[in-house]
Amino acid sequence: MVAPSRVPKPKAINCPNCGGNIELRGFAHTRSAVCVQCCTIIDPTTPELQILQQFDERLRVRPLIPLGTRGKYRGIPYEVIGFQVRCINSDGVEYSWHEYLLFNPFKGFRYLTQYDGHWNDVLTVHGLPSFTTLGGRKAVNYNNVNYKHFQNAVARTAFVMGEFPWAVRVGETNTVDDYVSAPYMMSSEQTEGEVNWSFGTYILGAEIEQAFQLKTKLPAPRGVYANQPSPFQDKVRASWRTFMLLCLGWAALMAFFTFSASNRVIFDQNFHFAQAVPGEHSFVTQPFEVPGKGNVEIELTTDLKNNWAYFSLALLREDGAQGFDFGREVSYYSGRDSDGSWSEGKAKDSVILPRVPAGRYYLRIEPEMDAQASATAASGMTMNYEVTVRRDVPTTWLFWLALPLLLIPPIVTSIRAMAFEGRRWSESDYAPGSSSSSGDDD
Repeated sequence: MVAPSRVPKPKAINCPNCGGNIELRGFAHTRSAVCVQCCTIIDPTTPELQILQQFDERLRVRPLIPLGTRGKYRGIPYEVIGFQVRCINSDGVEYSWHEYLLFNPFKGFRYLTQYDGHWNDVLTVHGLPSFTTLGGRKAVNYNNVNYKHFQNAVARTAFVMGEFPWAVRVGETNTVDDYVSAPYMMSSEQTEGEVNWSFGTYILGAEIEQAFQLKTKLPAPRGVYANQPSPFQDKVRASWRTFMLLCLGWAALMAFFTFSASNRVIFDQNFHFAQAVPGEHSFVTQPFEVPGKGNVEIELTTDLKNNWAYFSLALLREDGAQGFDFGREVSYYSGRDSDGSWSEGKAKDSVILPRVPAGRYYLRIEPEMDAQASATAASGMTMNYEVTVRRDVPTTWLFWLALPLLLIPPIVTSIRAMAFEGRRWSESDYAPGSSSSSGDDD
């Protein structure tokens, strides 16, 4: 039987400055430790516990996860042994973030970073990414994933607490480059003669609260972080996919209603009209049968040229039970000028009467043309016209009206997704108006 591995007890030392007790939980990995009582950084690897640095007590920052907190993060026990605050200066504005160093004697170190409520789980990368370009900007490729360059900055350590596997100093600086492919981030930190790469994954604060059983709720995220997953990424694809499916249904329904309509001609007759003929111009047609259910279309086809006519019409039921009064103006003009041929209007028109009950009907027709012009014309004004009545004609205007409505959800979702990405990149070197956005990527 193999005895289970046992976690060794932390090594305790006394601060050479104030005598306070310091527990070294990182064991042989610890290269520097900070006395939480007097903010003195010491080198625990030297027999005399050499003091490396002392910094101003007023810089003290209270970590959201207290040092010494133990938890089970992603199934592995970890203890928070180090905390530091780092900052960058961009256009005169200082931005800071927190870094927590987690340690497991058998798994080693990992980091949690926090900025404005956004958290990242960070691991040191031992392999090197390859440099490439994306859209004219520099990028890196790691494990077959491309990461766009987001920001270059000089990061300064502003506050430290706990212990670290390197000789930490307040005020030390590194050149940092971040590359993003949400929810992941590749970061390089360069010092003199050394470049270290790390791999970060965006995580929710709720996961950290649960892992370390924190009694205080972590701050809610503010703004959009560099590698924060877009809540609209999948919604955009889904909304456009739904739109395409609805379009197929829309086309199928329109085709069904178009081809299933009988579109039957139930009356068709030609007439002649002369405006100059005295007397009553109105007349009625012979009765005709309107069968079944549906709409009725009345179409007027004239031989008008550079003229107009107005038709007062009525579709009247023979027994007098129902009638539909309406009027249509038909006009057609054409000619040629310096821009070439032109035309305006049409010599035909139609109207659809919805839901006309079945029965015997007749039409009352009263045509009219320009009486004054007709009086001065050499032979008066005349026209030939044809009246055609159809039953159950296909109507598609409701379908065309619905089509733009179907576009609203995917367009709104796409706009919101673009706005989210705009907020993400507004914090980068490639924000509109920044020097890097104009092509200075070197």
